[in-house]
Amino acid sequence: MTDVSDGVLHTLFRSEQGGHEQVVLCQDRASGLKAVIALHSTALGPALGGTRFYPYATEEEAVADALNLARGMSYKNAMAGLDHGGGKAVIIGDPGTDKSEELLLAYGRFVASLGGRYVTACDVGTYVADMDVVARECRWTTGRSPENGGAGDSSVLTAFGVYQGMRASAQHLWGDPSLRGRRIGVAGVGKVGHHLVDHLCKENAEVVITDVREDAVRRVLDRHPQGVTAVADTEALIRTEGLDVYAPCALGGALNDDSVPVLTAAVVCGAANNQLAHPGVEKDLADRGILYAPDYVVNAGGVIQVADELHGFDFDRCRAKAAKIFDTTLAIFARAKSDGIPPAAAADRIAEQRMAEARASR
Repeated sequence: MTDVSDGVLHTLFRSEQGGHEQVVLCQDRASGLKAVIALHSTALGPALGGTRFYPYATEEEAVADALNLARGMSYKNAMAGLDHGGGKAVIIGDPGTDKSEELLLAYGRFVASLGGRYVTACDVGTYVADMDVVARECRWTTGRSPENGGAGDSSVLTAFGVYQGMRASAQHLWGDPSLRGRRIGVAGVGKVGHHLVDHLCKENAEVVITDVREDAVRRVLDRHPQGVTAVADTEALIRTEGLDVYAPCALGGALNDDSVPVLTAAVVCGAANNQLAHPGVEKDLADRGILYAPDYVVNAGGVIQVADELHGFDFDRCRAKAAKIFDTTLAIFARAKSDGIPPAAAADRIAEQRMAEARASR
């Protein structure tokens, strides 16, 4: 048995984080589908989480990502007050060249085979149109288009929730939720990031952006010719002088041993999943006096939306739920202070308590 297999089995069965309930490896030779569906917990209800389509370097890397993301969804759904556990799926491949109708239909059949234990949605590399295709084979699909009975793009409420978390961070640190005049760096202005910039500009914040795609940067600059500037890359962004808030809104691992020591911001609050590269980074942030708003708490607006879709989508109802991220974030900061622990650890404790109470009541 390889070291990688040992690592996977440890995560599944012997992890100090509680392990995972189920992992399904999916392959459809005709369409070229290779996918991993990971269910971390169904203590609160059916696992809910998106489908990531990404060109992983190895299959082992894909499994590891699915496991990490599924665990994160358990905590996110618990903190969002949803009656859902955590799950995640990854499709191995380049969505630009490998995605096809046949592949998505095959994937839908695999999700359907779980009989409702897992509810899927969009993530990196998958979109509303893709979920419409998946839904043709699987009724446990959310994030569909309004024309097909869904709620549409969830990035709108994801950005709104991050904005609320940012306001709560400002309230906690500076005694005022207003972001007016604050210098805020947004790394990644794609599906979620550009909506976040809209909220910040409405408050007359000073926004600095970066993205690996020049067209994404240009779109934001054209939309907001005043109040938004761009820098070359994330390395330049995190070193920007006078930065009040850093918002990682691209892929995970943004907070690591290299970035934290040079980060100029007083607050980190962004949409990216799994921002902490490894355990201990949250303490490094706290030691530097940087306030961290846990990613899975502030970016829960999207999952609030797709969960609501299962019950007949109502945007105003979802927006009201997403607005509560402000109060939830403040509660986490208060718990962190009272327990003498970083906010990420405080959020984990609150989520774990809710899941434990649900298991005990069964």
